[in-house]
Amino acid sequence: MSDIRSFFNEIEMHLMEDEKPSEFLDMAKTRPEMQEFPFVYLRRLEDVEQSPVHHPEGNVWIHTLLVVDQAALRKNRSGDPRTFMWAALLHDIGKAVTTRLRKGKITAYDHDKAGGKLAVEFLEACGQEEEFIRAVTALVRWHMQALFVINSLPFAEIDEMKKHVSVREVALLALCDRLGRAVDIDAAKEEENIRLFMERCE
Repeated sequence: MSDIRSFFNEIEMHLMEDEKPSEFLDMAKTRPEMQEFPFVYLRRLEDVEQSPVHHPEGNVWIHTLLVVDQAALRKNRSGDPRTFMWAALLHDIGKAVTTRLRKGKITAYDHDKAGGKLAVEFLEACGQEEEFIRAVTALVRWHMQALFVINSLPFAEIDEMKKHVSVREVALLALCDRLGRAVDIDAAKEEENIRLFMERCE
């Protein structure tokens, strides 16, 4: 457990202090710790492909690193930067167990729900306190709601989401998720979409 906590703390230091935490994280993926539970939950994301339509940047690990860097730029807008940064790192871990090829398309249905459960396992194994685990996993679990609400999809669960997590925190993570792509993204448009999400949640 001491080795797990030590590596957890090392990752956290870079999440909280680096301008681009991705540089440390991508280098650390070859560390022995990343081959073992619970950090293998992160390591295996490199093997998970994504739809090239929605994620031209490539696999889930690449996307995660881009999102973490976007989050690092905006963590001062969060009410709880530590929780926010860990949620950014763990937001798509559920894709490792939900990604499928369906009718020629790569999908990851319910990766938010699966990710919430995996985030609990990950953080418990790292010896984290219950309140912190609950806060991080809530963001992981509900991070897709912005997309669902903005697009008026039937998966939107505004009232249920608001019981567990701050709409503003979900909005900020969703913004980083949208901007974490290796293509030119209209940041102003994404900011407007997030504003619309918060408005609809009021």
